[in-house]
Amino acid sequence: MSGRKPLPIVLALGLWAALLVAAGDASWAQRRTFKSKQCLDCHEEFAARYLSLPSRHPGLADGGCESCHLRHGLLPALILKQEGSDLCLSCHGSEELGLERAHVHAPLEQGDCTSCHDPHASAGSHLLKAEGAEACYECHEPASYRRAVVHAALEEGGCASCHLAHSSDEPALLSRASTSLCLSCHAAREASFEKAHGGYPVASADCSACHDPHSAEQPRLLKTSVHGPVADAACDVCHQPADSSSAFALSEESGELCFMCHDASDLAAEGQQAHAPFEAGSCSDCHDPHAADAPSLLARQGNLLCVECHADQGKPVTSAHAAVTEGDGCLTCHAPHAADHGQLLLARGAELCSTCHSDDGGQRRVEHEPFSAGMCTSCHNPHGSNSVAILHNRPDRVCYDCHGDSEIEFQQTTVHRPVMVGNCIACHDGHGSNEPGLLLADGVDTCSGCHQDLLRQDPAENQHMPFEGGDCLTCHDPHASKLEGMILSAQGELCGDCHSDVTDGAASAETVHAPLTEGQCTACHSPHKSKLNALLVELGPELCLSCHEELAEQMRTARAHAPAARDCVRCHQPHFGEHRPLLTGNQLSLCGDCHDLRSEEFSGAHLGIDPAVMNCVSCHAPHASDSPSFFKQNEHAPFAAGSCEDCHLAREG
Repeated sequence: MSGRKPLPIVLALGLWAALLVAAGDASWAQRRTFKSKQCLDCHEEFAARYLSLPSRHPGLADGGCESCHLRHGLLPALILKQEGSDLCLSCHGSEELGLERAHVHAPLEQGDCTSCHDPHASAGSHLLKAEGAEACYECHEPASYRRAVVHAALEEGGCASCHLAHSSDEPALLSRASTSLCLSCHAAREASFEKAHGGYPVASADCSACHDPHSAEQPRLLKTSVHGPVADAACDVCHQPADSSSAFALSEESGELCFMCHDASDLAAEGQQAHAPFEAGSCSDCHDPHAADAPSLLARQGNLLCVECHADQGKPVTSAHAAVTEGDGCLTCHAPHAADHGQLLLARGAELCSTCHSDDGGQRRVEHEPFSAGMCTSCHNPHGSNSVAILHNRPDRVCYDCHGDSEIEFQQTTVHRPVMVGNCIACHDGHGSNEPGLLLADGVDTCSGCHQDLLRQDPAENQHMPFEGGDCLTCHDPHASKLEGMILSAQGELCGDCHSDVTDGAASAETVHAPLTEGQCTACHSPHKSKLNALLVELGPELCLSCHEELAEQMRTARAHAPAARDCVRCHQPHFGEHRPLLTGNQLSLCGDCHDLRSEEFSGAHLGIDPAVMNCVSCHAPHASDSPSFFKQNEHAPFAAGSCEDCHLAREG
């Protein structure tokens, strides 16, 4: 029996195991039948917005959100499997979209598929955000496609009538070569077509030379400016006859041909300097011989034509000349064919500038030489620049072209901020002024533009005479200095120019205050203004103790001598004196002003010693002490005990 278990125990164990297995099976079954939610079960607002739209992305239509997105759990973020168009290209291959073709639609090339397509669903076909031409007008300004006469292909079939959406081997994403595309709708052999083109075999020509392919203000989609022979279908005025084997060949050389109708002398207006294309008879360099969108058959609108050759003038600038960017543009100043002045200018120098800048401040007492000489372009770039006031360069660089010595002179340790940043015109007028040095305003008014807070008047303040009179240049150099504060000379020397009584007195004095010796006048005085007398920067003891720090600590922690706590100049001279240390008189007389040196009390305290032979500060601290009698901190033991006779022999009176 020892190796066997009783039957009841075996049965109990078996039943318990069966229950565990059953429970495990139930849990496993429960886990196996668990069903996760679909994305749209939570994104209900999204579903309501997109599921009803007719054009749906396959991933949305079949619930395959994870074909593009990663699971994001509780994090409400757009987590795509790949960035931008790389995700689209994982299904829509580059060959399908034609990415290898010569011309690719800019949004596709830049990886911005969603600029045209909604990635989930749309009301338009192909997931387009807008249908037909409206989708294109999101980027292409619609005005040029909606003029009086609209191409039927555009009006009826939209842009896709002629253009491919993604890529093409033809320019402008055309679905086939330009002329071939036009002839797919316009029958070249019809009598009306041949009559309209003077019988010329235009099937081999470029239709867009005369016609706008989208819309125009002229009938038959003719461009805005049409050459007379073209408008009259009189092509043979310039070309060989229509039945000739070389029908499109010119009947004369291009320049000679143009001058058969357009008199060269009239176009030159007697100008002696000719535009190179005009002089060479290369009229078609600037003009289209058939039709153009610009006036006068110009090949490009306004300045765009000029900058094809003069590329530097077409670069963007931060400071543009209005004559270039507005009105007639380049033709505001230049003649198109010929002129009497170099660079085809309509007038010479300042005479030309004055046609717009007729009043530039009136007559001034002092004029800048380049301005008075009419040399505007010595400082200004007439086409625009990246500097203020269309200057050739930063203002200081322009000034240094003539004032090169100043550039060296201004290389000092302290430089006026306008000079430091190269802004000479912050203080000077580049053309002229009624003030010396071409200053913008009189004296202090020039300074007040930046230093208005300092110059603000306060009746409660005392002002330094030069400062009060606005004579800033009495003390300061306006450009640069080797000294702090941009002063003209060292403080002691500068202040001494006016306060000679102080400097002369100090030269022969027995003792001189250290700040005066070191030429640091502003350690005690404000150079501009102060609410305190003598332009002091602080009141009495606080001013002195700002330098005498050890003494300040003594007066803070011990008992201060009343005169020292009240006013230092009660006993001391502020600048120089005949008694050390800068005392206002001899020591005995100073102490005697407060202490009765002949009283019995004083005599008893000092053993009857004659005051005339005393040195008060040999025993007493003149500023502060812990002793009621202001004895110095360290006392000789017999002295502290009042036992003078221990060391001294008393003399009988």
